[in-house]
Amino acid sequence: MVAVFERLIAEEKSHLSQVADWSRATGLDAAGFVTGAPSVPDLFDAEGADLIPAEALSAYRAFSIAVRNEERAFEFWSYVAGRAPAPEIRQAAERMAGEELGHIATLRRERRSAFHHARQDASSEAGVTLEDLEHRLHVQLSGLRDIADARELTRFADEAKERLGQCRDLHVVFKPNVDGFSQAAFERPAVLCGIILDCYLDLMAREKDERGLVFAQEAASQLVQCLLFLRGLPPKV
Repeated sequence: MVAVFERLIAEEKSHLSQVADWSRATGLDAAGFVTGAPSVPDLFDAEGADLIPAEALSAYRAFSIAVRNEERAFEFWSYVAGRAPAPEIRQAAERMAGEELGHIATLRRERRSAFHHARQDASSEAGVTLEDLEHRLHVQLSGLRDIADARELTRFADEAKERLGQCRDLHVVFKPNVDGFSQAAFERPAVLCGIILDCYLDLMAREKDERGLVFAQEAASQLVQCLLFLRGLPPKV
């Protein structure tokens, strides 16, 4: 995964240089040569990946996010090509759109590979399950009531217990990839909460059953609130 993204970073940096060169050659402002074009914040969406520990982000979800953002980049350059005020700008934008299509193909291939690897890992009997993590979070949150708002912690602990029951009722089978984490990471509620949040965000991208999808969405919403609360506690938490 690292090698793929490092290669794409190098290519995107090259794209930035190309845009600057084209801007100087045409005498136009690279930041605004298309009036009304979407702004960068509207184009890029981290899809919650910025809320969780980087180590907790699965390869499948990282590639899925990258695919969707490259698709937005392709749409942007297509937009530019269709509204370019000069032929050279249209041709440059079309070249950029073609580059983005190449990135999309690469990332989709890597996403498929990551998906199959994740399925193989999930079929293995070794490792922890989502239920294991939810149980651990419930126990840890219950043990924090003497250092934080007891009412809020009780709510978050109860939600973890309810999610644990729903995982069993809905037969949610999900084994997170936690190989990169030390045992100490699982003893910190804020880190553990982030890991579980990424599990549900990943499930949202994969789940086809409506009940399972709604459950994953509601669980992710609860965990975002819990994570924000835990981040307001002393650093060691």
